Amino acid sequence: MSGEYRSRVERKQASKRAKQKKAKKQKGTSLFKKLTVAVLLFMMIGMVGGIATFAYFIKDAPPFDEAKIKDPLSSTVYDMNGRKVAELGGYKRTYISYKDIPKVLENAVLATEDVRFYKHHGVDFIRLAGAVVANIKEGFGAEGGSTITQQVAKLTFLSQEKTLKRKAQELWLSLRLEQKYSKQEILEMYLNKVYYSDSIYGVARAAEYYFGKTDLKDLTLPEAALLAGMPQSPNNYNPYDHPEAAKKRRDLVLSLMAKHGFITKEEAEKAKQVPIKSMLVERKKHDNSIPYDSFIDEVIKEVTDQANVNVFEDGLKIYTTLDQDAQKHVEDLLNSDTLFTDKKDLQSAIALVDTKTGEIRALGGGRHREKVTFGFNYAIQPVGQPGSSIKPILDYGPAIEYLKWSTAHQIVDEPYSYSNGKPIRNADRKYLGPMTIRYALAKSRNIPALKALQAVGKERAKEFANRLGMGLDEVHEAYAIGGLENRVSPLQMAGAYSAFGNNGVYIKPHAVTKIVFPDGTEMNLKPKPKKVMKDYTAYMITDMLKSVVQYGTGTLANVPGLHVAGKTGTTNYPSEVARKYGLSERAVPDSWFVGYTPNYTAAVWTGFSKRSSTADLSQYEQKISRLLFKQVISYVDDGGSDFKMPNSVVKLPIKKGTNPPKLASKYTPESEISYECFVRGTEPTETAKDEPETLPSVTNLQAAYNAETNSISVSWNYSNDNAIFEVRIKNDKGEQNVVTTREKAITVNNPTPGTYTFAVYAKDGKIQSKPALTSVRVPGEEQNQQGEENQDQTSPSDQTNQGENIEQQPNENNNNGTNEDSNNNDNSNNNGNSDGTTSPTPPSTNPTTPPPQNNNNNGGGNNGNTPPNNGGNNGNTPPNGANNGNTHNTQHNNAIGTNPYRSNVIKQESEN
Repeated sequence: MSGEYRSRVERKQASKRAKQKKAKKQKGTSLFKKLTVAVLLFMMIGMVGGIATFAYFIKDAPPFDEAKIKDPLSSTVYDMNGRKVAELGGYKRTYISYKDIPKVLENAVLATEDVRFYKHHGVDFIRLAGAVVANIKEGFGAEGGSTITQQVAKLTFLSQEKTLKRKAQELWLSLRLEQKYSKQEILEMYLNKVYYSDSIYGVARAAEYYFGKTDLKDLTLPEAALLAGMPQSPNNYNPYDHPEAAKKRRDLVLSLMAKHGFITKEEAEKAKQVPIKSMLVERKKHDNSIPYDSFIDEVIKEVTDQANVNVFEDGLKIYTTLDQDAQKHVEDLLNSDTLFTDKKDLQSAIALVDTKTGEIRALGGGRHREKVTFGFNYAIQPVGQPGSSIKPILDYGPAIEYLKWSTAHQIVDEPYSYSNGKPIRNADRKYLGPMTIRYALAKSRNIPALKALQAVGKERAKEFANRLGMGLDEVHEAYAIGGLENRVSPLQMAGAYSAFGNNGVYIKPHAVTKIVFPDGTEMNLKPKPKKVMKDYTAYMITDMLKSVVQYGTGTLANVPGLHVAGKTGTTNYPSEVARKYGLSERAVPDSWFVGYTPNYTAAVWTGFSKRSSTADLSQYEQKISRLLFKQVISYVDDGGSDFKMPNSVVKLPIKKGTNPPKLASKYTPESEISYECFVRGTEPTETAKDEPETLPSVTNLQAAYNAETNSISVSWNYSNDNAIFEVRIKNDKGEQNVVTTREKAITVNNPTPGTYTFAVYAKDGKIQSKPALTSVRVPGEEQNQQGEENQDQTSPSDQTNQGENIEQQPNENNNNGTNEDSNNNDNSNNNGNSDGTTSPTPPSTNPTTPPPQNNNNNGGGNNGNTPPNNGGNNGNTPPNGANNGNTHNTQHNNAIGTNPYRSNVIKQESEN
């Protein structure tokens, strides 16, 4: 061996390398051992910790009470004030033993819920490991690993909260169940406990209810698959209410059965071809005496959907939103014959909700339900198309939300068609031309509604409607006027409308606030509020819906003293359905009114339980929904403040008919003004150019003094023979008088020296002309001098400022024209018109008479101001002895006639 090395040195080096390699190998082995020990130690610590945690969790587990397995606990329902309403329990069931369960049903259940049921001991760790991985990736609760045994433990002893503590207790109790009972006994427990919607518990009762089969061994493969799939979500897979979802679930079960070898693929495919409806018998109605069953029905649905518990066996305390007084009133209204006719199959339903909280106060599920408990609930089940009550939700709400339309936005109501060319018509088959969306909604015009939907777009309309709980998969143009493919329920409509009354916040209508389990744990079932629209959208729709009940189609629903907003809706049959039953194409199967106040929202439906040749609502029967709404709201609502207008909205007076809208001016008549809402920042700034309505002024006004008769003759021309003339007379001493006549001339007798000014107005009803002005001077030395002094002291403009009733003192030479501007003085334009801004004063004593040719002293009527000798009076001076506030005696004290130099005038009047 030494020959292998050339020298002793090489041998030493080789020996050294061998020792180093051996040492390195020993060192690596030592490190591996240390790591192995560390991992094992860590696992031991984890196991100890896990066992300790598990022990900590299960120490509070409920006792393994065997009585609970066979003796269910009833649940108690409480109203909004905490008062007991009903006790749910002791529900009659058909109990079955394992020997009654056919193999096809057992296999369907195992394939769906627990395919390794006979291989584990209560907990399937293989399935659980897969669920753990899924929960780590997707979050806790993403996938369940529960076995049938665990589900029995959960349904029997535990609440439905998803916590590690509850899961640990479930595992512990499952192991104990497996120790105590056989697999067959546990499967028997499960199939007797499971819930199947419509208050049906246990597979035996479910087979009888849905398929009419009292012997489970008669179940077919598709029937067994449906029953096996329903417990995951009983209400959502109810084949009566949701046949499509039930079919998908049933087909999934059939696929799982084929996957796990219980049936062949060919058998699965054949079973999938069986229609759901062909499997079902006619829906039965339960006979049970539970008060307010329409409301309790919703309570059961909410609790089972959200908590997945058995309300008839799990000993719950269920706290609800029920107002017993309102509920009783609603039921009494529906069962009364005061409002309803005796037409066959006529039905109605009411859903009453708190506008601010979404809490259901009352549900009227139908008429004459006294002998039927948990029958078809028309208040919470889809009953019909919504008709025009969909318009705020699908048309105008989205248009305001996304396009910021004002309530004054105009749409033309004209002959129109859908995008596919099919004509659309209004209910009255008429077209009203341009109108605001407020008016279009108030009068329920169909063509403007379609145009609004087209303007906003179907996708945005769908998005808006679905935020209000409508659940639309798609939107067609026919939906604009309520032609939905799917029906809606009154509760669904009440929830949608309440968001408009709640400032744009949607709270899903709910009947249950919380439940308390036997172990004292609580579960809050209140839905969270969601802001689903801008506050301006909510307020503006509300303001428009007020118009519906004020002057639109919903006036019968208005409640005096309350702030009510709402919408009517009626539907028509499809043409082929109308022909099938021999009905008119305008026959009405459904009538709605959905409305709200700041406190309550109510949706009322009237229709029929069956289609038939008589299922057509008469004109009166179409009003029933509005009348019911009025009686319900007036009973429950005590009033209060109005809907609060948000800062995002501006409400302005608008001149009707203006497009784009213009602000009303101070001259716009009130009848031509509407008050409309605008999103702040989009309001109009232009004002309508309205002028006050006036008559033409009189023409050729002349005044002349006759020295021989010592009188002033005043005359004028006018084209309207129906006009009345008001003549205001004023002298330069400030004395004034008003004369009213139908003649076109007057005479002033015995005037005193000075300047006289005349203003003549034409009047027709409440309308008057601008004044025509003229003046004349009566000569005289002393009086003339005094008059000139007075003229110097009081200017025409001063007279106007003192509020006197002559529009302005004109130039002496202005005998034929009219004054255009009341601010002009002696230099006034002879051809203008006064603006007539001063108001006339009460008549004073008139030193005037009409022209002599118009006086009739033989007992005839007098159209002037001096009555005839017999006291008859058609003018303004009352007959002798009469006093209507304008008598001579009263007026003499403060008018021209009180002056001494008027004694001859007074004498003449006394003689007349």
